[in-house]
Amino acid sequence: MRTTERERGQSDGARLPGGVPPPRPLTSPAVTTPVVRIGLLGCGTVGAALAALVGEQRDTIAARAGVDLRITRVAVRDLGRVRDVDLDPSVFTTDAAAVVTDPDVDVVVEVMGGVDPARDLVLAALAAGKPVVTANKELLATAGAEVFSAADAAQVDLLFEAAVAGGIPLVRPLRESLRGEPITRVMGIVNGTTNYILTRMAEAGAAYADALAEAQALGYAEADPTADVEGHDAGSKCAILASIAFGAQVTAADVHREGISRITAADIAYAARKGYVVKLLAVAELLPAADGGHDISARVHPAFVPATHPLAAVRESFNAVFVEGEAVGDLMFYGRGAGGGPTASAVLGDLIDAAVNRQHHTHGSIGELRPARLRPLDQLSSPFYICLEVADRPGVLAAVAGVFGRHGVSISSVEQTGRAERADLVFITHSAVEANVRATLAELGDLDVVRDIGSVLRVLDDL
Repeated sequence: MRTTERERGQSDGARLPGGVPPPRPLTSPAVTTPVVRIGLLGCGTVGAALAALVGEQRDTIAARAGVDLRITRVAVRDLGRVRDVDLDPSVFTTDAAAVVTDPDVDVVVEVMGGVDPARDLVLAALAAGKPVVTANKELLATAGAEVFSAADAAQVDLLFEAAVAGGIPLVRPLRESLRGEPITRVMGIVNGTTNYILTRMAEAGAAYADALAEAQALGYAEADPTADVEGHDAGSKCAILASIAFGAQVTAADVHREGISRITAADIAYAARKGYVVKLLAVAELLPAADGGHDISARVHPAFVPATHPLAAVRESFNAVFVEGEAVGDLMFYGRGAGGGPTASAVLGDLIDAAVNRQHHTHGSIGELRPARLRPLDQLSSPFYICLEVADRPGVLAAVAGVFGRHGVSISSVEQTGRAERADLVFITHSAVEANVRATLAELGDLDVVRDIGSVLRVLDDL
C-alpha cells in the first residue's frame, strides 16, 4: 500500500519546501551533572594522590557515574608545607572538625590515620548524615563495630576498600559478591614491607638487618619499622578481614601476632632446601566447634609455605590474599598492597560509590556483627620448624628428643650441623598442638645442654 504525500507529511512532521525534512538537532539538551563536594581529612601520600586522581578522572567519572566530584575542603596539620596538588590554597585548613561540619561538604574522606581524633571525626560525619570513605585500618580494627553501627543508624555509607590491601579489590568482593558464600578461611600476605624483606633474604641471601635497611632506603619501610616487622599492621588487617568474612566483631587485640625480626638467613636457606618459602601470613579461619557452632581463629605469623603454592611466588612489596569458600572453592586476589597511587585508586572507587549512593538515597551495609567466639591459639595444631643451638657432646640429641616425646610432639625430621663445641639441631615436627609445643620449648629452655632456642615457625602443609 502506497503512502500519499499528505500522509507522509503528517507522519514525518513539518517539512521544508520541496518535502525536505528539517535538520535534526546536533546535540541533545544539556544535562547538569550533580556536584558532590568532598571534605578530605589528610593530604599526605594517599590524600595528595587522591586529589590528583579526582582531577584527572573528573570528566570520565561524570560521564560514567553521573556525579561531578569536587574537593572543596582539606584538613592538614601544617598549612605551610609545600604540596604537589592542584587545589586552591583557600580550601586548606588545620581545623578538621570544621571540614566535617561544613555544610558545603557532602562526603568525608578520611586518610589521616590513627584512632584519635579520626574516630570522633568519622562518628561526627556519620551523625551529620554524611557518607565516609576511609583507609584507616587502625580505626576499623579497634572501633569497627562502633563506626559500622553508626553508619547503619545514619543510613549512610562507610566504605573502606583501601584499609586492607591497598589497591587490591578485596573488601568489596567480601562484602558483596561473596556475601552468601560460606567462607572458611581468608589467608594471605597483607604487608608489603615484610614481604620485600623476606624476598631479599630468599633471593639475595641478605641478612635481616641488611634487607630491612634496603627496604628503608627504597621507602618501603619507615624509619621505625616496628608496626610492619612485628606484625601490628598485618594484625589490624587480619581483624578487619575476619570481621567481614565471618560477620563477627574481631578487633586487633584478638589477633595473635608474631613478626619476622628473629628470622635468619639460615632459616630461609633451610626452608628452600626443604621446598618451602618463608612468608608473613595473616590467617583468619572459621573452625567447627564441639557444640556444633564455630570458633574463629585470627593470627599473624611467619610460616613455611610450600614453594608450589601461589603465595610462595608473591615477591617484593606485592600482596596476595586467598579466600576459601565451601561453594566457590579457592579465590586469589593479587596486586600492590600499598603506595599512594594504588591506595588512592581504592579510595576513589569507594568515593564514587558513596557519591552515587548518596544521589539515590541508599547505602551499603556489612550487617550486624555478632560477638566473636575465638579459638585459643594453644588449641590449634600444625607442623613446626624448630631450630636449637646445643652443646656438641654425646647424648644431647637423645636428651632433646626425650623432651619432645614427653610432651607428645612427634619429630618428622632432624638435621645436625656442628661447630666448635656447639651444634645446631633443626627439627620439623609432625602436626602438633600449640600448647604441647610451647611446653616442649619451655622444658628445652631449662636444659643445660640447650644454649639457645632460635626460630620457631609453623609449617603450612594443608594448603
